[in-house]
Amino acid sequence: MKKCLTLVIVIVLGAVLSACNSTEGSADANTKELVLGATVPYSDMLEKGVKPFLEEKGYKVEIKEFNDYVQPNLSLSSGSLDANMFQHKVYMDAFAKAHNIELSDVITVPTAPIGIYSNKYTSLADIKDGSTVAIANDPTNLARGLTVLHDNGVITFSSDVDHLRATIEDISENPKNLQFKEMEAAQLPRSLESVDLAAVNGNFALSAGMDLTKALALDNLPENIQNRVVVNTKDLDKEFVKDIKEIIKSKDFKNVINEHFQGFIHPAWMKEQ
Repeated sequence: MKKCLTLVIVIVLGAVLSACNSTEGSADANTKELVLGATVPYSDMLEKGVKPFLEEKGYKVEIKEFNDYVQPNLSLSSGSLDANMFQHKVYMDAFAKAHNIELSDVITVPTAPIGIYSNKYTSLADIKDGSTVAIANDPTNLARGLTVLHDNGVITFSSDVDHLRATIEDISENPKNLQFKEMEAAQLPRSLESVDLAAVNGNFALSAGMDLTKALALDNLPENIQNRVVVNTKDLDKEFVKDIKEIIKSKDFKNVINEHFQGFIHPAWMKEQ
């Protein structure tokens, strides 16, 4: 009888342990792990506006922050990331072609604009003759900075110029005789200590503690240079991509943007909500 009782206990305990292991295995199987990459301030946007709501859907989410514009796409292509948020379509297409990889955009997101900032002037109308303007030395941001000045009547381009590729040589009228000083985009906030104005990228302005709403002027971002969520093309129809898109189009995401990302340019789809 004791032997029988011992055998029954062993069988029952074995069944219980087996059930526990089965349950744990099922939970592991249902865990959906994602690694999302971004540069500042989009890493913060993912942290506040996307990660919590993905976790509500059962995902385990890691946000990986980058400080350059090359590694996020290389990491995406290698499989280290599932999606990233830091780039516009013009950059994405050029990068994909140059590196022979297939990337696709999912949805545009609120984008930190380039702004004209000054510690000396409170409006563009106050600019004195011969003022110095610091501007990015990379082609895309150089063109965007010049375009802000053009759109606000400070300078004029030749009539046949593509504004996305404009250079200082394309300026046809410069009535204030502005002196342009090209430098690395990351150095532009600091340059305000020694120049009269600077065309500063939104991400670098925020990193330096600058207020986007204090800019003398902001650029009007066409859709193809608004930042977006990007994935490997082969993943475009996967569930996690659809879930990310659904979250970004939600009222919860919009509330996060309105609270924490003031001064960002909203994409057309968000303005229509």
